[in-house]
Amino acid sequence: MKKLILWDIDGTIIVSHGAGVRAMEKALTKHFGLTCDLSRIDWAGRTDSWITGEVFRHVGLPDTPQNSHDYLQTYLELLPQELRAGKQGQVLPGVLELLETLHHRKDLAQGLLTGNLRRGAEFKLTHYKVWHYFEFGAFADDSPRRNDLGPHALRRAKERHAVEFEPANTFIIGDTPHDIECGKVIGARTIGVATGRFSVAELAAHAPTAVFANFADTAAFLRVIDAV
Repeated sequence: MKKLILWDIDGTIIVSHGAGVRAMEKALTKHFGLTCDLSRIDWAGRTDSWITGEVFRHVGLPDTPQNSHDYLQTYLELLPQELRAGKQGQVLPGVLELLETLHHRKDLAQGLLTGNLRRGAEFKLTHYKVWHYFEFGAFADDSPRRNDLGPHALRRAKERHAVEFEPANTFIIGDTPHDIECGKVIGARTIGVATGRFSVAELAAHAPTAVFANFADTAAFLRVIDAV
C-alpha cells in the first residue's frame, strides 16, 4: 500500500526569519493604512486566512470577503521581496536530504498540508529551491481552519496518483500541536519536529506517532515511515 507524506512548511521545511510576518504587517499598512504587531497574535500553526481574521479583529476592520481578498493579495505582492530580504532564512537541517530520499521512493507520495496560501507556499519553497518536490497539497485557500485541510490533501493525492490513500498510511509532519491535531482528526499518523516554537517535550505531550529534534538523521525518520 502506497504511503502519503504531507509536509507543513514554516518551522518544518524552512525558516524565513519573519518574511511572512513582515509581509503581512506591511500589507495592512500599504492597503488599509493601519498597523498591527503580529507578535500579539498566536499564529504558529494557523492558516493565513485565520490570521487575517485575527488581524482584522485587532485593528477593528470588518472581516469581509473583499477586505480579506485585498489584504491577502497585497501580502502576496510583498512576500517575494521580504523573502529576498531575509538573508538568514534556510532549509532546515536534514530536510533537503530527506525530501530527495523520499522523492525517489516508489512506495511514497509527498504533498503539502500547510497554513500558507498556495501562492505563498510556492513563493517560499521556490525561493528555497524545494517547490519541485511537491505536486499537490492543501492550503489556507481551502479553509481558515487547519483541521479542515486533511480531506482536501487526501482528495488531491488521489487525483494526482490515482491511489486511495488510507489515513493509517498517511503521515502529517509539522512543528506545532495544530499539525498533530489536524492529523488526528482524519486518523492519520503524525510526526512532530522541534525546529519551530515548540520543544520535543511540548510536542510529545500531544502524543504524535513520533517526534524529532530535527531531521538531521534521515535513517531514523525512515524507520518511522517503514514501521507501518
